Amino acid sequence: MSGPKSWLRRLRQWLLWLWHHEATVGQKARGLAAGVFMGCFPIFGLQTLLGIALASLVRGNHILAAAGTWISNPLTYIPLYWFNYAVGCRVLGPGPALPSLEVLQQGGLLELGLAMSSRLLLGSTLVGLASAGLFGGLYWWLLRRSKGASSHT
Repeated sequence: MSGPKSWLRRLRQWLLWLWHHEATVGQKARGLAAGVFMGCFPIFGLQTLLGIALASLVRGNHILAAAGTWISNPLTYIPLYWFNYAVGCRVLGPGPALPSLEVLQQGGLLELGLAMSSRLLLGSTLVGLASAGLFGGLYWWLLRRSKGASSHT
């Protein structure tokens, strides 16, 4: 039986397993935060590996780090990276206008690339830090709250 109900049941079981995965509250929150941070960078194909590596550095949960990188996915790539670029422009000043064909022929594309990528990477870092703090902190709070509620019953 591989219908929609079966897939939903599997998804629910996986999410419950992920929620109750053995780790301390702090390890879970740090793992999620590490994944969310790395998920804010436009490094397709490496986000999960780098998220897990960062989780190892901060002694976070590797599974939640991998899951956290999915903050960027095919539905959120454009708005997330546009927002990151806009944050970078806010800090470094507006990016350059699109160059004319003459400027491109004179090698101006490299300068445009550096100006755009510096704004995107700075914005990704700032948005990643804020998002990691927000998601990691909220997850930590929810875990502590659910642990406290279950110990009172």
